[in-house]
Amino acid sequence: MHTHTFAGGWFDRAGHIRRDDLWLQAQKRREDARYLVMSRLRALMTVDGDIEVSWRSGDEVRPFLEADCMVVLLGLHEGVPHFAIDISRSEDPRAFPEFGRYLDVRSAASQAAGEQAAVLSQARSLLDWHARHGYCAVCGRPTVPHEAGYMRQCLSEDCRAQHFPRTDPVTIMLIFDEDDNVLLGRQPRFDDGVYSALAGFVEPGENIEEAVMREVMEEVGITIDRVRYHSSQPWPFPSSLMIGCFAYARDKEIHLDQQELQDARWFTRLQAAAMVENWDDKGATRMPPPLSIAHQLARGWLRGD
Repeated sequence: MHTHTFAGGWFDRAGHIRRDDLWLQAQKRREDARYLVMSRLRALMTVDGDIEVSWRSGDEVRPFLEADCMVVLLGLHEGVPHFAIDISRSEDPRAFPEFGRYLDVRSAASQAAGEQAAVLSQARSLLDWHARHGYCAVCGRPTVPHEAGYMRQCLSEDCRAQHFPRTDPVTIMLIFDEDDNVLLGRQPRFDDGVYSALAGFVEPGENIEEAVMREVMEEVGITIDRVRYHSSQPWPFPSSLMIGCFAYARDKEIHLDQQELQDARWFTRLQAAAMVENWDDKGATRMPPPLSIAHQLARGWLRGD
C-alpha cells in the first residue's frame, strides 16, 4: 500500500470516547497534554534542524484556552492527548516566536516527516471546517462545537441540527494508451510548464469509475475503460480525498474543454519520466512535486504498477 503525503497519521482518534465531555476536559488539563498551535491555518513549526511540529504544553497555551480559542482533539499517541488550537482571533495571533515560525501547511509538509504531514493535514482540515461553519445550514442560527471538535450543533431549540466535518471526494486519473503514452493536462492556475493528471469532483449518484469516465470525457473528449484504483490521499486545501486511478484510453483525439483546461496532450514514457525527474526545474515541462498524488501516480505507472 502506498502512503502519500498527508496520510499515515499515528493518532488513536478516540472516536469511542471523545463524546464524553468530562473525559475531554480531563485530557485538556493533563500536564503532559500537547498542543499544535495554528494561526490563520499556518502551523507553528520548529525551523532549527528538522522541520517538525512545535508542540506546546497546556500551561503554555492556557491564556488561549481561557480566551475560548477553538480547540480540536487530534487523538492519543502512546496514551498522551494531542490537540490543535487556533489562535487566529486572539490578541496575540503570532505567539511563541521563540519556539519556531508559522508555516504554510503545504510547504511545511514538503519538508517534514510523513507522520508530521498527517498531523498538519488533520489539524488544518478540522480548523478550517470550524471557521467556515459557524452557522447552521438548516436554519441559519449559530452552531457550537461538540465531540472534541468533530461535530457542530445548532443552538436553536427548534432545530438542533448536527453538522459533521465534510470530505469532498475527487478522482484524479492517469490515462494511458496501449502505445505507452500518457495523457496530461494543465490548468491556467498551474505554474509555467507544469502538466498533471486530470481530476474532478465525484458528483452525487456517481461511483468512482463513473466519475473518472465522465470527467475525462468532459475535459478532453476521450472515451476510457478499464478504470483501476491505485491509492488515495487526504488533501487539506480545504478538505478533499484524492482518489487516484489508472485508466486506458479507447481513442486518442483530444477535444479540449477550455473552461476546464488550458492545454492537454499525450506524452511518451520517456517524456513522462523526464517530467517526473525534473519536477523542480522551473524551466522544464514537468510534473507537480512529489507530495502530490499526481506525481506518485506517474511514478507508479513508470515502474509498472
